[in-house]
Amino acid sequence: MKKLALLVLCAAALFACKTKPTYTPQPAAMKLVYSDEFDGNALDTDKWLYETGKDGWGNNELQEYTNAGNVEVSNGTLKIIAKKVAPTQTVGSYTSARLNSKKTVKYGKIEVRAKIPQNLGNGLWPAIWMLGDDIATVSWPKCGEIDIMEYVSYQPKTVFNTLHSNANNHTLGNSLGSGPISLTNAEGEFHIYGFLWTETSIKFYIDNPTNITYSANRPANPTNGNWPFAKAHYFLLNMAVGGNWGGTNGVNDAVFPATFEIDYVRVYQ
Repeated sequence: MKKLALLVLCAAALFACKTKPTYTPQPAAMKLVYSDEFDGNALDTDKWLYETGKDGWGNNELQEYTNAGNVEVSNGTLKIIAKKVAPTQTVGSYTSARLNSKKTVKYGKIEVRAKIPQNLGNGLWPAIWMLGDDIATVSWPKCGEIDIMEYVSYQPKTVFNTLHSNANNHTLGNSLGSGPISLTNAEGEFHIYGFLWTETSIKFYIDNPTNITYSANRPANPTNGNWPFAKAHYFLLNMAVGGNWGGTNGVNDAVFPATFEIDYVRVYQ
């Protein structure tokens, strides 16, 4: 009887040991640390500053970036509006806006929900991107550039992710990037353009972090020349007209005015 009881106890102990749940520590959930939801009726100049001028921005662009008349905040979104203001197709014949964030970011999950203008013709070049905050001292491309989303209207239903550094950039013809990403409903519908940024990699995605569109890993021997992404960057939101890329197939003046709409900018860490 004692032997039977002992066997029962041993069997129970073995069963308990086999069925006891194991605990695997989970990483802490990311928290929203910064955002602009554009819920007011004016641009928050504590968060953004206008970059103005009409010098072509190194790309032979045609627009003049202004600080009045090309930005609207209403109904919960930011609108960047490109307009035609002269009958010619020369620098200054169009106006638009280029906004730089005062906030800088280093690492995290970054998301911008935006809507590209309806495709009505060639010449538009909206972008969501970031530059290293040391650009004033080291200049481009040493500062680094993270193109979260670029679109040129002569290539409809297509967006791009790109990284620029001193070692890899478009002037050398060896930028690191996705190439054309097919997005059937790119124009006229909101999408989340985001990326996961860690010490060792940058992974771009559209709408969901599981939908990775391009991934780049830190080089084995990182330097500021080949991986300038270990420092803070700031956001840029803009819509160019024409230029070396946006104007490849010319500018169709029937597209103006054109509106690039941003629902929010969010940073999770």
